[in-house]
Amino acid sequence: MAAGVPPSHQPRGSRPRQGGAYAVEFAVIFPVFFALLYALLSYGIVFSLRLGLQNAAEEGARAGLRYQVAGSGSQLPARIDAAKNLATSLVTWLPEAPQVSASVCRIDGGACTEDGLTVLDCGVHITSGCQMTVTVTYPYATHPVAPALPGFGIFMPETLVGQASMLLDGRAL
Repeated sequence: MAAGVPPSHQPRGSRPRQGGAYAVEFAVIFPVFFALLYALLSYGIVFSLRLGLQNAAEEGARAGLRYQVAGSGSQLPARIDAAKNLATSLVTWLPEAPQVSASVCRIDGGACTEDGLTVLDCGVHITSGCQMTVTVTYPYATHPVAPALPGFGIFMPETLVGQASMLLDGRAL
């Protein structure tokens, strides 16, 4: 720009000075993009935790399904313990130990047992059969893996649950 030329007579192609406009725009947009990125990462961690709990429940139910002791009376207590132990061992990577429960229930909605001491009549027919259910519960609200941003805690789950059920063949009990 030539010296002494008023700003209204600037030559074409010269750019007006922006001053701090870019800094102001960045200061307005950055928190929005940061919150979006943090929300994506936080929910990714939550979904990963949920998948880990589901995997532990499924493997625990499978362990209870394949567990057999030759020559013992009722195998339900041993199956339930095997399911709980395996599911618990698969979630040791969490900062707080989740609650693991296993039960055997009749499919027709009858009796259930969580300790295996209650004798269940598990038949071979589908209507008189039993199923093993393993549930792994993690209190995410009290022990979060990634802290929530202020104001975003209401979008995070209170608890994460993984649950799996397997049909027990009455001929193997």
